[in-house]
Amino acid sequence: MSPLASAAASGGSGDGFSMLLLLLPLLLIAFLFWSQRNRQKKFKEMQSDLQVGSRVMTTTGLYGTIAQMDDNTVQVEAAPGVVLQFDRRVVMQAPGAQPPHAQPETDNTTGEQ
Repeated sequence: MSPLASAAASGGSGDGFSMLLLLLPLLLIAFLFWSQRNRQKKFKEMQSDLQVGSRVMTTTGLYGTIAQMDDNTVQVEAAPGVVLQFDRRVVMQAPGAQPPHAQPETDNTTGEQ
């Protein structure tokens, strides 16, 4: 006889234990579902922040700057004149990089050369 069945058959004090046994897997499934949705939401937000000129990193660890992008692909300039095409899902913001619209503008009026 399984522990759950024996607890149910004994009645009384086993009810709390039985409820705990049934509730723990449900809580685990709910937690996994919630954390997966949270990760998907963050990934979509990060993908929507990508713009041409953003400093990015691929899932394989290649750093570069977005040269061109569409709905499915991103072209990353890894070095001057070296442009590689990636699936958009493997590209993420480089650690410490800020989107181009969040970077402070540089002052080019000083005329130093």
